Amino acid sequence: MNVVIFGAPGSGKGTQSEKLIDKYGLYHISTGEVLRDHINRKTPVGQIAKTYINQGQLIPDSLMIRILEEIIDNEPKAKDGVIFDGFPRTIPQAEALNRFLAKRGQKIHHVIGLEVPEEELMGRMLKRGKETGRADDNPETIKNRLKVYHQSTTPLRDFYINEGKYRAIPGSGDIDEIFGHIAEAIDKHSDE
Repeated sequence: MNVVIFGAPGSGKGTQSEKLIDKYGLYHISTGEVLRDHINRKTPVGQIAKTYINQGQLIPDSLMIRILEEIIDNEPKAKDGVIFDGFPRTIPQAEALNRFLAKRGQKIHHVIGLEVPEEELMGRMLKRGKETGRADDNPETIKNRLKVYHQSTTPLRDFYINEGKYRAIPGSGDIDEIFGHIAEAIDKHSDE
């Protein structure tokens, strides 16, 4: 089973990903973590990625797919199912991911969309900023991140709705209750 999890910054993707990993035995691929690892290890891919990131640009889709191919083809744990966190972010990326998985006889089964009201997201990220000292968790940066998120992912959400894979999950409230809704949606559609 392959799952994409997405939601705005502060929606709880990381927390819910951990619960998905525990319950379904999925291998977690966070594209942000993977890119940081390549950059820290100064791999050729990391050097290319760093150039784009330092210029404030997104990593080219072809490079991101190459990185994902390498992980999925070489990580034994990924053979039983993956949770994609942070990818895809655009329709071309979603289409590339579909083609890439189809070559391996696989597909995306579920897209978990954590839907949280804007005010709550702001509050969560401001609190996180105070607790962790993250410089990017300030009101101006948060508003910009949310604006960019909504602009880029609304078409992607619609893409997955049209494919019948999008599972809208209310992302407010108790963490375990939210996960209960996720598991219920996955189990309900598990034969699709």
